[in-house]
Amino acid sequence: MAELAVSSTDTVKLIRPQAVIARAKTAVTAFIGRALKGPLNQPVRLQGFDDYRRVFGGLWQPSTLSYAIEQFFENGGEECLVVRVCNGGRAPTLRLATEPGAQTGAGVAGAAGAAGGATHAPAAALTLIGLAPGTREFLRASVDYDGIEASDTDRFNLVVQRVRTPGSELIEEQEIFRRISIRPGAERSVLAALTASRLVRVLGALPPSRPARSASVPPAVGYTGSSDDGDDGEPLTSYDIIGEADKGTGLFALQNTEPFSLLCIPPLTRERDVALPALLVALRLCRERQAMLLLDPPLDWTDAATACRNLRSWPFFSEDALMFYPRITAFDRLRGREEIFACAPSAAGLLAQASARRPVWSAAADDELLLRAGMRPSVLLSDLDQLRLTQAGVNVLQAQRAAQRSRLGLRTLRPEAAGRSDWRFASARRLALFIMTSVEQGTRWALFEPAGPALWGELCTQVTGFFAALQDEGAFVGARAEDSYFVICDQRLNDPARASGGGGGVQLLIGFAIVRPGEFHTCLVDHRHAGSSVRAVSVNRWALPRPV
Repeated sequence: MAELAVSSTDTVKLIRPQAVIARAKTAVTAFIGRALKGPLNQPVRLQGFDDYRRVFGGLWQPSTLSYAIEQFFENGGEECLVVRVCNGGRAPTLRLATEPGAQTGAGVAGAAGAAGGATHAPAAALTLIGLAPGTREFLRASVDYDGIEASDTDRFNLVVQRVRTPGSELIEEQEIFRRISIRPGAERSVLAALTASRLVRVLGALPPSRPARSASVPPAVGYTGSSDDGDDGEPLTSYDIIGEADKGTGLFALQNTEPFSLLCIPPLTRERDVALPALLVALRLCRERQAMLLLDPPLDWTDAATACRNLRSWPFFSEDALMFYPRITAFDRLRGREEIFACAPSAAGLLAQASARRPVWSAAADDELLLRAGMRPSVLLSDLDQLRLTQAGVNVLQAQRAAQRSRLGLRTLRPEAAGRSDWRFASARRLALFIMTSVEQGTRWALFEPAGPALWGELCTQVTGFFAALQDEGAFVGARAEDSYFVICDQRLNDPARASGGGGGVQLLIGFAIVRPGEFHTCLVDHRHAGSSVRAVSVNRWALPRPV
């Protein structure tokens, strides 16, 4: 909402904190894949490989994701989102023995019972199960009765921790639950309390009495460690990557998370590519989130001739996708030798590095993406090979700067043979997505303001200021503002009947010229109480503002 400010003459003015649209980030990459440990189906923001090692366990041979994250940061990446998915797997369990001789009348099935909710006989221990599967998920718990009256024989305090290694004092995460009850119907029952936990749930039937106090030797605190019954699961399938929309798993975990500009799915295994159905779902997600999908070449594209030949029947083309070739050769620290890896994670790091040096609309940063020292292309390419691949919409990674710069530019996965397209060059498409994301996010405040001409005017002023700043920096091709952009927000887009009828919200139409002056790409920004969105639309050019 607007803030009130009083000047020295006691005149009250409205100062909008949202007067300037913040520019969306253009180098945040989202990754999804298999990891050694860590939370499932939850996007985690990382700013270095040390963060990945702390949360997800570091390099692991079955995990192509772990190598992808390492290579992303080694090639200049600064920030990413990681979603861990798993095929099967089992989390470790914790067994907390009960007080001998006490009876509280508990003994009903826990919320996460292994028998699908069936009632069990009273257990001799309170059994907890972790939320994250894996053999490297190490949990421990401690029980005490501090601050609990002697008459409250059903209550106890519970501390749950995730530690780096068994017996380690390096605590990665801790949760404390005070005065919880072993009785299922009690206030702050352990069943209800642990539904808020990010580490554990109750497994099976509740015991008849509360857990016994953890044995300890003062001043140390006693802990019970988890069993070694965790399991890492099987290699991923495309179904694991896709996930389920209603559960927010797999790719759908990225639907409502913080913005990202690139999406990378490492190969399912070292010998298995991501299947087309998963790529199609990923592309749809990218279109909804104004991001671009980074693709690796299939494993059987072992040379340039094969790649060019197979591209003729390749079924996946889009202006919202970038493909790189060839795969890269790099040293595998776990195997102690050089191996061939997917190239898209390294390309994502190089794009992030380029974005830090130049704005997203600058094609100069795209001329050559040079791999860091120690990495090299797995296939040698001639100048003719590079030209053919680029014309087909595939970008070439290099380890050394060419003697003569090719000026081919980074291409989207739209071959030249497909006909004219303003989005053939990645710099143009990334600029469009950057504008759409920035305007949609930067105008959300309007949803909480009274609808009407005053609000429409403020929105036009705000977005026009954003476009004018981009114009000054050379983002558009037109010499004049009239040839470069426009903003419309009036009664033609915002029907008063809809607002009075409770529909609420506000719409604005924006247009920008990226390739040719006066030829606008138009987008409709729609803010509703159900959520905000932005999408490309077609508009009759005679309805657009005319230059004076």
